Order: sequence, then C-alpha cells, then structure tokens
Amino acid sequence: MTNGPQDVQDTTAIETQEWIDSLEWVIQHGGHERVAQLLDALESYARHKGVPLPFAAHTPYINTIAPGQQAPFPGSREIERRIKSLVRWNAMAMVVRANKNSDGIGGHISTFASSATLYEVGFNHFFRGPDHPDGGDLVFFQGHASPGIYSRAFLEGRLTQHHLENFRRELADGGGLSSYPHPWLMPNFWQVPTVSMGLGPIMAIYQARFWRYLENRGLKKTTQNKVWAFLGDGETDEPETLGALTLASREKLDNLVFVINCNLQRLDGPVRGNGSIIQELEGAFRGAGWNVIKVIWGSEWDDLLARDKSGLLAQRMGEIVDGEYQRLSVSDGAYMRSHFFGKYPELLELVKHLSDDQLKKLRLGGHDPEKVYAAYKAATETKGVPTVVLARTIKGYGLGESGEGKNPTHQQKKLNEEEVLSFRTRFNIPLSDDDVVKTPFYKPAEESAELAYLRQRREHLGGYLPQRRAETDALSLEGLDEAFAEFLNGSDGRAISTTMAFVRMLTKMLRDKEFGKLVVPIVPDEARTFGMEALFRQVGIYSSTGQLYDPIDSDQLLYYKEAKDGQILEEGITEAGSMSSFIAAGTAYATHGVNTIPFYIYYSMFGFQRVGDLIWAAADMRARGFLLGGTAGRTTLNGEGLQHQDGHSHLIASSVPNCIAYDPAFAYEIAIIVKDGLRRMYRDKEAVFYYLTLMNGNYEMPAMPTGAEEGILKGLYKFRASTLKKAKAHAQLLGSGAILPGVIDAAAMLEKYGVAADIWSVTSYNELQRDCQAVDRWNMLHPGEPPKASWVSSSLNGAPGVVVAASDYVKLLPSGIDHHVAQPMIALGTDGFGRSESREALRDFFEVDARHIVAATLSLLAREKQIDVKVAQAAFKDLGINPDKPNPAKV
Repeated sequence: MTNGPQDVQDTTAIETQEWIDSLEWVIQHGGHERVAQLLDALESYARHKGVPLPFAAHTPYINTIAPGQQAPFPGSREIERRIKSLVRWNAMAMVVRANKNSDGIGGHISTFASSATLYEVGFNHFFRGPDHPDGGDLVFFQGHASPGIYSRAFLEGRLTQHHLENFRRELADGGGLSSYPHPWLMPNFWQVPTVSMGLGPIMAIYQARFWRYLENRGLKKTTQNKVWAFLGDGETDEPETLGALTLASREKLDNLVFVINCNLQRLDGPVRGNGSIIQELEGAFRGAGWNVIKVIWGSEWDDLLARDKSGLLAQRMGEIVDGEYQRLSVSDGAYMRSHFFGKYPELLELVKHLSDDQLKKLRLGGHDPEKVYAAYKAATETKGVPTVVLARTIKGYGLGESGEGKNPTHQQKKLNEEEVLSFRTRFNIPLSDDDVVKTPFYKPAEESAELAYLRQRREHLGGYLPQRRAETDALSLEGLDEAFAEFLNGSDGRAISTTMAFVRMLTKMLRDKEFGKLVVPIVPDEARTFGMEALFRQVGIYSSTGQLYDPIDSDQLLYYKEAKDGQILEEGITEAGSMSSFIAAGTAYATHGVNTIPFYIYYSMFGFQRVGDLIWAAADMRARGFLLGGTAGRTTLNGEGLQHQDGHSHLIASSVPNCIAYDPAFAYEIAIIVKDGLRRMYRDKEAVFYYLTLMNGNYEMPAMPTGAEEGILKGLYKFRASTLKKAKAHAQLLGSGAILPGVIDAAAMLEKYGVAADIWSVTSYNELQRDCQAVDRWNMLHPGEPPKASWVSSSLNGAPGVVVAASDYVKLLPSGIDHHVAQPMIALGTDGFGRSESREALRDFFEVDARHIVAATLSLLAREKQIDVKVAQAAFKDLGINPDKPNPAKV
C-alpha cells in the first residue's frame, strides 16, 4: 500500500525540519563561517550530480545585518538627533530663502532631506578628517545634497550666515556658495565634483585603487582610510556608475564604501516603478564581487520580523514593487494596514496591537541611526572586498504633505507657511511661529551641548570635512634642461615620429632622480601601439597582486611584466577608467600631499569626444598632468577610418578654461612644452593641465631655431624664412602638427611659381586665440589708451603677402585668429568625416596636402591681384587639382 498525498507532505515537512535543525546546530556550535562552508559543499555536490539549482542574485528584502549582530550605537542619540535637526532646518532655509530672494535661483531640498541620517552618522563616527594620524578619508558627497553639507559647515563655524544667504549667488558682495561641489570655485572646501551624475562612482573606484598604488609603491604609508561615495539610486542608470564595479572587487579595494540613497525616486517618478531597485542593485554588486549591506527597515520592524514565524512578513516585503512602496510612504496607517498587511490574514494578526498612527511611524532603515551605524561599522571592518550600503529612505523626508515622497519632490524649492511650521515642529527647532515664517537660519550658542558635541566628534576624527588642502612642496626640476637637451638638436637624419620622441622623453623623466618615481604613465591597452613596450621591463605594470603567471612572451626582452610596485597603469580598454586614474594621480597633491605627475596617452579620438565630461571634472578638480592624444589628426591614422580619425579634439579642448593645448610638429617643440608644463604645474603650482597631440608619421626632426622658445609656448614662431631672391609675390604659410611637413614642401613648390613663402609653426591655435581674446577684451575696456597687440598680430606685423593656415583639424581652429591677421588669410582644414585610406589620399581628399596648400596660396594671391590669375589657373592643372570635386565636409 503506497503512501497518500498527506503522508508525503508530512514526511517532506519532517525531513525539511530535520535539515533546518541540523543547520541551526551548526550555527550555534560551528559559527557562520562553517555554515557557509557546508552550504557551499552541498551546492557543489548537487551540481556535480546534475541537480539544476536556481540562481539567486539577491537575498530577501530585509536588512542584511540581523538585530543580534548589530554593533551598539556609541554616541548620544538625543544630541545627534538635535544636531541633525538643526542641519535639516538650515539646509531647508537656505534653499527656501534663496528662492524667495531671487525667484528661480534653484537649489534642492529633497535629496538631503532623505539622506541626512546617512551623512550625520558618517560625520559623527566615521569620516576621518585631514588631521587624523593616518590622514583623511575622501568623501564623494552626492551633489544635490550640498545644502546639507553647507548647513553643517555653518554649525561648525566654517561658513557664515552671509555665505548661506548667498547660496547660488557666488557673485554677490562678499561671495557666496556654489550650487554643487566644485573645487574650482571653492578650492579650500570641496575636494571632488559629483553633480554630473555617474562620474562620482567611477572616480571613487579609481581613487581607491590609486591609494593602493601609492601604498604599494612606497609613496604613501598604508592606512585604514576610506573612500566614501554617496550616490542616488537613480544615478545608477548612468553607465559610469556601475561600469567599473569588477575592478574594485578584482583589486580587493576594501578601502572603498559606496552608500546608495535608495529613496526609489528620480526626477520624474519612480526609479523602478514596476520592479525593485534595491534588489536589482544587490544583484549587480553581488555579481561583481562586492559585499552588500541592505539597510531597509528601521528598528521598529525588528520585533515584527522576530514574531513572524511563518516568514510571511519577509515574503510580503519582497512582493511589493517600488511604485507601490512610494505610494505607501505617503499614505496613512490605515492604508498601510489594508494594502501592505491586509493581503494575508496572518499579517493583520501580527500588527493588530499597533494603531494606525504607530504603523505610519514605522521607520525605514536609512532614517534609523542605529541601523546606519551598524552598516557603516560592518563596511569599514570588511576585509578583502569593497562594500556597498543600500539604504532605503523617503525622498523629501520631513517636508510635509506637498513634498515627502511625491514625484515632483526633486524640483521642490519652496514651502508654504504651514509646511514650514510643520517642519519646525517635527524637528523641534526652537523658533516661534512669528520667526518661523521668515525661515531664519538658526545656530545655538557656541557653548551649547550640540555644538560642543559636534566639535568634539570632529576633533576626535581628525578635523572637518569636506576640506581641501594643497600644501605639497614645489619640485625644483633642476635636471630637465640636461635631460631634454638632445631633443633640441634634431634627429640627425633619422626619420622618427613625435610619438617616438615623446616616449624617449618619458623614459628620461622616469629615470630622473628628483621626480622620476612620481611619474605615472597611464595607457588604455595601447602601450605597444605607442611604442612604449620597453617601459614594461624598465618600470613594470602595476598589479596589486604582482605577476602570478609566466607571461607568454617571457623569453623576449620586452615581455609583459606586472609587479606590485609597477609604475605603469595599464588600464585595459577603458578610456573612462584611464581618465579616472589621471584624475586620481593629477589631484594626489591635494588628496595625499604627493606630487604625482600623470602622463595619460591614448587615441586622440577617444579623449575629449568620448570622456569629455570626465575631462571637465578634472578641470574642476584642479588636476595637474599631461593628456597625450596619440595618432592625432584627421589624416594620420592609415586605414582606420571615420571612428578613429580626430579632426576636432583641439576645438573641444579650447572649451576647457584651464587646459593648455598644443599640436606640436617637432621633437624640440614637445621638449619645450613638457618642460614648461612641469614648471608651471609642479614648480609654480598653477591649476592647469596640458593636452598634447602626437603623431605616428615619421620624418626627420630638425634642430630648434635660435630664439624659438617663446614662440613655441605662445603658439606661433617663424620656423624658416624664404631665401628666394627677386620673388614675384610673398606668402606666409602657417602649419601645425602633422601638416607642417606638407607646409614645408609647399613652400619649396611655391618657389617654382616665383612666390617666396615664409614658414611658421603654429604649436597652439588655442593659446593664440586666448591671447587674441584677452587683447580684444583689454582694448574694449580701455578705449582711451593705445591698443595692445596680440602675439599673432605682432609676429606677423609687416610680413608681406597673404597668409595660408593649414592644419589637420577643422577650419574653425585656425580661423579663430584671422581677425588679428592684417594680411588676407585663408584656412585649410579637415572638416567632415574620415575615410579608410592612406595618409596621402586623405590629405588630398581633405585638401590639406602640399599641392592644395600651393593652390590655395596662388588662388588667394590672384584674388588679391598680387599675381596674374592665369598663374593660379595653370597651377591647378599642373598640380592635378579638380576645382569641381565634392566638398569633403559634406560627403
């Protein structure tokens, strides 16, 4: 007789309970580590036997840290609550007052309102300041939360009421506060810009990795300091936010903590209305090898979860989508009883002892200091992996009926009188009703318990944050002249590329006794392309674990050598990651007091065009260093075609105010520019960085003409004067970068037509344009004084004939100086899309080769009636130029 269905169910239940009892015994006697070992062994055995096991990327929708595992809260909950309330009030008042005084000035209330507890627990217990014995932590504050950070600095005495009154009014008398974290605007306060969302997380990852780089190379002592990155759940949709997670786990960056403020809302509505962003993020981070700590429910839920023996409460928590959770957060207790607990009778029974008002007051984890503290403590004590804290909050927490949890909350900048009164009462701000409606700033007496506690906690942790210090010693750079002397004398008949010349310079700098160890070469998997493989053996490729394998090319001289103290950052195929390393190295002088000198070389097309936002962030952060766009120009890269051919990076570079951009053609120009950059950035401590374009075409490098150095740095100098006697006409040929050799050839060809052509090297149209603009501005503001002359106009003053300016970039670049050129001028450039072709064919296609330079010169001379038009027409035929060919800018 077979068992019936009920017998089978009973047997299964008994068997299941036996397994649970066995597991409980192991928990009690063997500990959590032993449980993990057993479960792992069982899973492996089952898979070996062919048992299909379900994949689980996430854990139940409950707190990761059980109540019994929570570290006890060490501070004064009451005083910290009062401090947090004051910070909340002043943050709210700052934005509301700004919009009363100047309607539409902007500002955001809701982000900080939801994250106040997340920050306050960090400020009071975790964030190390710069005076800590180990140095300070680096905190990436969420950009929209800036009012809260300013508000705390006001209580600390670092900002005045005048500063707060001028929030978002930086041009007001006495100065004001920038909208978001901007080190360029507040260089002693903010350390990193974060409001271009998505950039903070990737920069934080590479900052944490660079800390390890400095430690492993002996440039910084090993510490337990952390990089903290605060971001919003909606921000995780940016590709940069989650794009480098595996680097952090691969590098075992336990000095990195992400805190994601999961208020479930972005600007227009829910982040995942029909799903669960917390569960989704847990899966992404766990899959990438991170330690994930979920802080979803406040302490008031602990008793309910403990009393729920059936597991229905945890099940119900995981059933609800974020859109419904958002609705629950703005609904009353009766709605919560009906719609959250009411699905299962057992859950209604579970909360029958709670009133509707008590149900409404069940807090979320991100607003519970004890839960947040326990999560941070666990995060800071985790070894071997990075940690992410997923904290559930309500956007606009405390802002009342019109703001809390609603879709328009992100844009909220004003509160009505009733809402301000309610805010005052909810957070117990000691202001009368009459005072409250004026939304005054409030700061207790200096001897108050709140300010004493606040100061004591920050003193214990090493000083105030955010705080930026740039106190490194200047480098003397005494050996540069001798090291670079060889590049001033030419290549002695050898044909080399400017890339080869630069790599030779980099090699010499790496050997420099004073600063060689500070040089940080950065490449995105293109070192061999740029001829840098010799550096593998010389200084090694950085690897936090060294080299755990015998490289396949170990029998070769230039084998791939990884080392724990390696100097090269070989980042793989990631320009965003490489740029983040450049930022970390270029700001180490302020972050660590170490003058590291990054040289980041890459395909120029994949710099400003691909990661321009990160380059802008580098500028905001006052980064120092050198960006080197290799294989630059529209016509230099044989065969690669449209996607790889750069004719516009210099134009984009001109939009970055503190980027000094050069397009050098010769080795001596690079030597002069790099020396000047090192001097300006690392001796004189200027807040600039350099962009140099390098080419892969080989030609002989000439010796530097006498007296050319000033012109090289200013952007223009005469390379060679014509020696033609009894010329019929004259021309001034301006060439830059890859096109300068063609200009030299064109000058020789023009002599056949009786034209004497002087050759000018333009190392930087950007620097020339900035000088022209500065002169224009001065002359405009001083109408009663003799006008000043730009470097362009004074250099070309009196030069006979016409001017033809040719470059491998769009015509707008050289055209930017034409209003300072007295002579008739025409610009040649490479407007349009690239093609897969040879250099010669491309330069013919874009009309920038020597033939077209000659034709353009003769055509302009003819129009100016300096030669007979028939000479120009005949030259077109001689040169094989079709005047009716399609415009390359349009095909």
